[in-house]
Amino acid sequence: MSLGAKVANQLPYLRRYARALTGSQTAGDSFVRATLEAALADESLRAEIGEGRPQLYHAFNRVWSTAYVDTADRSSGILGDHEAAAQERLAAMTPANRQALLLTTLEDFSIDEAAYIMGREPSDVELLVQDAIAEIDRESATSVLIIEDEPLISMQLEDLVRSLGHDVCGMAATRTQALEIVQREQPGLVLADIQLADGSSGLDAVDDILKIGSVPVIFITAYPERLLTGDRPEPTYLITKPFQEQTVRTAISQALFFGSSRPL
Repeated sequence: MSLGAKVANQLPYLRRYARALTGSQTAGDSFVRATLEAALADESLRAEIGEGRPQLYHAFNRVWSTAYVDTADRSSGILGDHEAAAQERLAAMTPANRQALLLTTLEDFSIDEAAYIMGREPSDVELLVQDAIAEIDRESATSVLIIEDEPLISMQLEDLVRSLGHDVCGMAATRTQALEIVQREQPGLVLADIQLADGSSGLDAVDDILKIGSVPVIFITAYPERLLTGDRPEPTYLITKPFQEQTVRTAISQALFFGSSRPL
């Protein structure tokens, strides 16, 4: 397989990670593009990213960690409301904690792989993950709307949401049910499947909700590649089925942390 094909296979997931790390599709994609440009200009780096997924993320981390602060400073006054708010929150939180948690949960790397990507010792990464979980546990409780047409998954998500200290204001299996709940309640977070029971779309349901009010959204789907195409604005928070509890925990923390008002 050619280097281009290898990178292309992993690119949607690297872009997902970059968006979750920065809180912005624009910023995340900029760092991914900078990583690829650096690889084109450096033969040894180009060879490295062809060795595997951890090597690609390691290269990305080198670009992100050296340019992150400068990029945040230069973006002042240019970002939209959502991205500006995200940058303010980032300044108050240790990025390494969030990065370690994202790598080991959202991206499903082992502690050793995450340590290699971050250029740290495995014991350091374990402590960073523990610190990140502690930060998550300090998040303010909110009410959650679950849009999911599979009853067992819906109940699993409900149990998980409640175990994290949040309330569930409603569970919907269709676009119509979701809209009815939002008209009665004011959720502080939405967990949404994409394909719903009556053939309706979770994307359309979320569009309906965001016309009523601002709320962070996390999409859950068995087919993430359908959304990670680069052809349209993509959801910042995207969980792949079957999901791990820690992955949902991380996504909820990220969504509440950035306070996203819409999928980016």
